[in-house]
Amino acid sequence: MIFNIVGVFLSCIFFTGVLIPQILLIAFRRKLFDDIDERKIHQGTIPRLGGFAFQPVIMFSIIGALGINIYLNNAEMLDFFIRDAVLIIATFCSLQLLYLIGIADDLVGIKYRAKFVAQVICALMLLAGGVCFNDLHGIFGIYNWPDWIAYPFTVVVMVFLINAINLIDGIDGLASGLSSIACIIYAVAFYLLGEYILSMLAMATLGVLIPFYYFNVFGNADKHSKIFMGDTGTLTIGVLLSVLGTKLFSYDGDIEGIDVAVVAFSPLLVPCFDVVRVYMYRIRHGMNPFNPDKNHIHHRLLAAGFSQRTAMVTIVLTSLLFTCVNALLSLKVNINMIVIIDIVVWLGLMYYLVFRTRRLRRAAAN
Repeated sequence: MIFNIVGVFLSCIFFTGVLIPQILLIAFRRKLFDDIDERKIHQGTIPRLGGFAFQPVIMFSIIGALGINIYLNNAEMLDFFIRDAVLIIATFCSLQLLYLIGIADDLVGIKYRAKFVAQVICALMLLAGGVCFNDLHGIFGIYNWPDWIAYPFTVVVMVFLINAINLIDGIDGLASGLSSIACIIYAVAFYLLGEYILSMLAMATLGVLIPFYYFNVFGNADKHSKIFMGDTGTLTIGVLLSVLGTKLFSYDGDIEGIDVAVVAFSPLLVPCFDVVRVYMYRIRHGMNPFNPDKNHIHHRLLAAGFSQRTAMVTIVLTSLLFTCVNALLSLKVNINMIVIIDIVVWLGLMYYLVFRTRRLRRAAAN
C-alpha cells in the first residue's frame, strides 16, 4: 500500500501544479479577482480560485489508483476500499456538495445561511458514513455515551471544524500551512494504525496543498502567479480534515504509548481555539458571530507588529509545537490535564498579543 499512497500523493502534486497556472490564466482573462475591502490586507489583483483544483484532483488520483490496481489484479487496495466503502462514498459526496457551494460563493457570493445548511447536510452524510464521536476517551470524564447525544454532537463538531478552517484563511500560507501539518500527522498516524485508505486520503490532501502553498506564498501578483484558496478550497480542506480528525479521535488505542485522541485534536487546536475566541468576542460586543471582522489571531499578530510571513510561520510553528508537546505529554499526563494546559497556554498567548498591541498603539499615539 505504501506505493499506492506515495503514487496518489505525487499525482496530486503534479495535477494541482498543472491546473493552478491554467486557473490563473482563466481568472485573469475573465477578470475573476478577490475583491479588496477594509477587511482584506492584500494588494493588487489576485484570483481566489485556487481551491477549484482540490476536489477534482483528489478524487481523480484516488479513483485512478483504484482503477490501476483493479487492472493489474492487485486485490489488496480493492479490499481496503470495500472495507471503507461507505465512509469513502459519504466523504466524496460531502466533498462534491461543498465543492459546488464553494464555487458558487467564490464566483457570485452566497449567504452564510446557505453555506451553513450545506455544511449540516454534509455532516449528516458523514455521520451516516460512520464518522461519529461515540467515545470522548475520558475528556471531562466522558467515555462511551448514548447515540442520541453522540449524533448531534458529531454534527455540531463537524460543522465547527469546517468553519474553523474556512475562517483561519486570512493571510498567505496560513490555512494551507496549518492543514499541511495536520495532513502529515494524520497520514503517519493512520498508516501506523493500518488504516491505509485514510492515510492515502490525508496524503492526497497534502498533495494538493503543496503546489497551492507555493503559488499562494511565493507567487507574485504583478506577474499573475499568485492565487488564493477561496471558499472552494477552505470548505474542501475543512471537510477532509474533519473526517480525518474525527476518525482518528474515534480510534480506540495508542501509537507507541501516545494517545491517539490527543494526536487527533492537537493539529486543529489553533484554528478551533481562534474560532471560539472570535465568536465569543463578537457575541460579547453584540455582533453577529457569523459576520467577518479583523479579530482573528493573524490580525492580532499583524496589529502587534508582525509581518504577514512572520505571522504565518509563527502560527504554523505554534500548531506544530502544540501537537508535539501534547503527544509527549500523553505518555505521562491525563488527557484532561493536556486540554487544561492547552487552554491556559492559549489564553496566555492571547493576553500577550493584546498587551503588546495596546503598548504599540500607545507608543504610536505619543
